[in-house]
Amino acid sequence: MMPAVRLFCRLALAATLLTSLSVNAQTPESGLPMAEPESVGMSSERLQRIDDFTQRYIDDEMVAGTVTLVARKGRVVHFSAQGMKDVERNQPMTTDTIFRMASMTKPIASVALMMLYEEGWFQLDDPISDWLPEFSDMMVQVQDEAGNTRLEPARTPITFTHILTHTAGLMNSYRGDVARYSEVSRVIGDEDLASWTERLATLPLRYEPGTRWEYSAATSVVGRLVEVISGQDLDTFFRERIFEPLQMRDTYFYLPPDKVNRFATLYGPNPEDDNRMMLTEVGDSNSRYVAEPRNFFSGAGGLVSTAHDYVRFQQMMLNGGELDGVRLLGRKTVELIFANHTGDLPLWLSGPGMGFGLGYSVVLDRAEAHTSDSEGSVSWGGAFGTLFWIDPEEELVAIILTQIRPYSHIRIREGFHNVVNQAIVD
Repeated sequence: MMPAVRLFCRLALAATLLTSLSVNAQTPESGLPMAEPESVGMSSERLQRIDDFTQRYIDDEMVAGTVTLVARKGRVVHFSAQGMKDVERNQPMTTDTIFRMASMTKPIASVALMMLYEEGWFQLDDPISDWLPEFSDMMVQVQDEAGNTRLEPARTPITFTHILTHTAGLMNSYRGDVARYSEVSRVIGDEDLASWTERLATLPLRYEPGTRWEYSAATSVVGRLVEVISGQDLDTFFRERIFEPLQMRDTYFYLPPDKVNRFATLYGPNPEDDNRMMLTEVGDSNSRYVAEPRNFFSGAGGLVSTAHDYVRFQQMMLNGGELDGVRLLGRKTVELIFANHTGDLPLWLSGPGMGFGLGYSVVLDRAEAHTSDSEGSVSWGGAFGTLFWIDPEEELVAIILTQIRPYSHIRIREGFHNVVNQAIVD
C-alpha cells in the first residue's frame, strides 16, 4: 500500500472512532468489536450527550481531557477522546492515551487471587496467616469513651474474605492513627511487596475483623497472597495469566519508556482559584511510572492502562470469565465475586444502598444509592478520577478516564452514569 493511501486510511479510522461510528468488526483501538448503537438497543443521538457532558467539564477547565467508552452486549457503541492529554505541551487526548488507574487495579488483583481459589489452594474462610504467618496473633487497638487506647488480642483471624472486602481491620490512611500508618506503610527504597507486607502486619488492627468496612491497603495484601500461593511476583502473574491472554497490550506496573509519550499528565485544581476550576499540573513526575529495575508491585493501586485494555478485562467478567475463547474464571466464580459479602455493614466510601463483593462494590438498592445502574451492578474508581461499572442486567460496561486529583469538588463520575444509562432505549 502506498504511503499516501496508508495515511488516508489511518485518518479515516481515527475519525470513525471519534464519532463512535463503525462496522461490526474487530477494531484494535476499541478493544472489542464495534457496532451501531441501535443494533444493541442504544440511541446514537442520546449517546452524543456523553461528549456534550464531558466537554462542559473541559470547557470549564475542571478536567483537561477525557476518554469515554461504552460497550453493550459485547459491542462498543461509544468510544471518544476529548480535550487535552497535556495542556501545556498542546497534546490532544487520544483514544490510546495511557492513564494512572490507581484503585482500578484492585479488581484485577482480586480476580488474580480468585483464579488461585479456583485451583483449590484456599477457602474464603481460611485465615490468611496460613500463607502469611506475619498476620498470626494480631492485636486490635481499642479505644474507650475517654479516648484512651489499649491493645487486645484479636478474637477473629483475618480470612481471605476479610482481605478481599476491606473488612480485615487493617490500619489505613483515612481513619484512626493515620500518621503512624503512613510512616510504617511507606515504600522504602527498592523494597518488594514481601517486606512491605511484613511491616504492615506489625501495626495493630483498627477493629475486629468482619465487624466494619474501612477502605485500606488490603488489596496489596491480596497481591502478596497471589505471589506466595503462585510462586510468582505479582507483575509476572498479571502479565502471564491475565494481560497476555486477554491482549491487554498497554497495562503495566511501570510503563516502558517508548510509551511515555502516550501517558496523560496529572492535574489538580488550582489552590489559588476560589472556584477550584482552573487546572494546574501536579508535581507528579512521570518517572515514577516509567520502567526501571523496580520490585514493588501494589495490588491496591499500581497499574497504568488504557480504555482498550480495561474494557477487555471487564467484558471478560461480564461474560462470566471468558473473552474471545480465553477463559480466566468459571461463571460461578464470577457470580461469587459479584455477590455482596459485607451484609448490612455501612460502606462510608460508596454510601447507602451499596454492598461490597470480592474486589467490586455492588448496587443493592438503586433508590437508596441514588443510581440509575441496575441492582447487581458492580463498579470501582481510581484516585485520579477514573471510573468503570458493569451492569449485568443491561449487559453493559462503561468507562471514563481522566487525570485529576483531588476530584471531590466535581461530579463528573456521578454524571457519567446518567448520560450513559439514559441512552439505553430497548
